Amino acid sequence: MLNTARATHAIAVAPHHLAAQSALSVMRDGGNAIEAMVAAAASIAVVYPHMNGIGGDSFWVIVPPGGAPIAISGCGQAAAAATIEAYHSRGFQAIPMRGSLAANTVAGTVGGWNKALEVAHELGGKLPLARLLADAIGYATDGVPVTDSQQNATRAKLPELAKIPGFSDTFLINGELPLSGQRFKQPRMARTLGMLARDGLDSYYRGALAEEIAADLAAIGTLLTGDDLRAYQAERKVPLHLAHSAGDVYNMTPPTQGAVSLAILGLLDRAGLAEVEADSADHVHLVVEATKRAFQLRDKFITDPAYMTVDPQSLLEADKLDAMAATIDLHVAAPWGKGRGPGDTIWMGVIDESGLAVSFIQSIYHEFGSGIVLPTTGINWQNRGASFSLDDDKLLALKPGKKPFHTLNPAAARLKDGRTMVYGTMGGDGQPQTQAAVFTRHVVFGQPLQTSVTAPRWLLGRTWGQSSDTLKLEQRFPQAVIDALAARGHDVEVLLPFDETMGHAGALVRHPDGTLEGASDPRSDGGVAGY
Repeated sequence: MLNTARATHAIAVAPHHLAAQSALSVMRDGGNAIEAMVAAAASIAVVYPHMNGIGGDSFWVIVPPGGAPIAISGCGQAAAAATIEAYHSRGFQAIPMRGSLAANTVAGTVGGWNKALEVAHELGGKLPLARLLADAIGYATDGVPVTDSQQNATRAKLPELAKIPGFSDTFLINGELPLSGQRFKQPRMARTLGMLARDGLDSYYRGALAEEIAADLAAIGTLLTGDDLRAYQAERKVPLHLAHSAGDVYNMTPPTQGAVSLAILGLLDRAGLAEVEADSADHVHLVVEATKRAFQLRDKFITDPAYMTVDPQSLLEADKLDAMAATIDLHVAAPWGKGRGPGDTIWMGVIDESGLAVSFIQSIYHEFGSGIVLPTTGINWQNRGASFSLDDDKLLALKPGKKPFHTLNPAAARLKDGRTMVYGTMGGDGQPQTQAAVFTRHVVFGQPLQTSVTAPRWLLGRTWGQSSDTLKLEQRFPQAVIDALAARGHDVEVLLPFDETMGHAGALVRHPDGTLEGASDPRSDGGVAGY
């Protein structure tokens, strides 16, 4: 069992250790937590390319040492030409998951970094952009060792992606599968990051780099244009808030499922969770049943906020959570339909010496996104727009300029005992469930932070690399727990003892005396860096 990492000045956690080190290096140079997160986000886009990249979206929850938390939405909108008819006229009844027509939304993550740096400067940040991108440029230029995760993801997805424009030239090494430990270089990405460092992050959407991106997108046959890039702006928002018995919990606004993660915790706060044993069948059952009810809210209401029929904060009102919690039966599993699908993602956290805390998530949706890699810039574009429906009557119906539904949701909390916590994970349907596992284990049951991340996990529905909607349990759960859950009506599937299907979680905590602790996921290539 790994021990919780501790520090006194600054701390960072990421699913790849080099990204955590990039964040820490910036804070050693006097940067704040937001500046450190931009450095980590750039680095992890290079060193963990199967999981995320600058061709995707990102979301931030920022908790300053005093004052109101801030959310930043780096979510790109659907192309002006992305209409239901545009797909039907090409013979599609659903948006393809791969290829040029899967790349139908603007990549918003770099705009999100830019908006976050505006907040960073308000809070005293002064480091130049070139310093923040230096590690990432170096890793793209000089190369980094291939991880087991990258090797395995490339092997698994190569049959469906090998003929997608640009994929093999970018993600294979000399035409062969990249093997763990081999040096993996991305010279075009190094050039692109260098242009951003020189011209500024907004040049991704309005500038010389934007012109190259637009030309690449047109050459590959996507629906996106330079006008779509110019129309994009990241947004500063007020995060959603849950009043929990342990304190205030925050998460991202729609079009993410942040409301789902908060609703699960709110339901558990009312369903007697604190009265059961940690990691027992009762614990897992209650979280799963709360998840089913929260997913009903998601499937009924959550979409681009411009198209929502309710205020998302209203979904977390006490009386509504009371009524939903009352329907949970401790002994019987409710019926379950199917999940919303997989998602490859990275979550990272940073806390600096002032107490400024950042919870951040960045994604290209499926592993390698749409699969296309832009020929000039080397950007692997996301397929997030595949979550749209081509049925005009559906909540997630595709419309030009509409923002796609996101499973992504970074979490944070200010606890009544004075602690600040940031936490999160990757993994589609698994994100709110793993957040609930980490939060309930650490905050409700008082388990050590690293234990709350390492301990065996469960997942109802689908996550990255999976398409079944069973209740998945890691093999380390006692057989008695597995049997008890099956007896209550859960369709149980047992996975490996440490299964990457469960996602890559992490958490950081700042204590009232300023000491810091962090936990990374042994299922990832991650680590905690602190000093």
